[in-house]
Amino acid sequence: MFVNTLHKITIAIDGYSSCGKSTIAKALAQRLNYNYIDTGAMYRAVTLYALRNGLIDTQNKPSFEALIKTLPKIKVDFVFNPHTKTSETFLNGENVDKEIRTMEVNENVSKVSAVKEVREKMVALQRQMGKNKAVVLDGRDIGTNVFPDAELKLFMTADQKIRAQRRLDELSSKGDYHELEEVLQNLLKRDYEDMHRKENPLIQAKDAIVLDNTDLNKEEQLEFVLKLIADMQLTKDEQ
Repeated sequence: MFVNTLHKITIAIDGYSSCGKSTIAKALAQRLNYNYIDTGAMYRAVTLYALRNGLIDTQNKPSFEALIKTLPKIKVDFVFNPHTKTSETFLNGENVDKEIRTMEVNENVSKVSAVKEVREKMVALQRQMGKNKAVVLDGRDIGTNVFPDAELKLFMTADQKIRAQRRLDELSSKGDYHELEEVLQNLLKRDYEDMHRKENPLIQAKDAIVLDNTDLNKEEQLEFVLKLIADMQLTKDEQ
């Protein structure tokens, strides 16, 4: 589908984990020649740093004080890989794109991302990265907090068991093997923590369009969103 790219917009994609937010965001960015910002990867990178530096105690809770003091030492960047044609996550100059996708990070990222000071730093970086529009961002609070004025907001969801199977397949493809029930319980736990955290919880923006991709493949999802954008551009051209 042809989309007029003269009118640059901000596309905010929120939703539950393992709903394919990153997949559709990357595809959109590539089709529209937009920048892609994986905000979840930013929080994962901070979590990885906390794990590596002993900032999460034996009860698997972040040591808030130590983590907050360390924030100035944490630098998260995205570097475009011309071979894979995707942006990869770098933590203090190290490519950690694979390391941030482990179950250990999955189990702790919601707690770390709930820290007010962590969110403030990451949100400031996200707004700076997306200030010139022509950007696709995915995460938990993009349309409600980071870019509440985004021209297009999506809220993604899918059946819980489908989501768990997708995450299991992703982990297995990287040699990180787990049982389906373990992955499902981790997803449910993350959902609860994301929706009930004090700082910018996961909620659906009032003007967000729901995309339930339980029974949709990647191509069908992409076409659905591209049609939304095309309709928006046509409306704008008529004004």
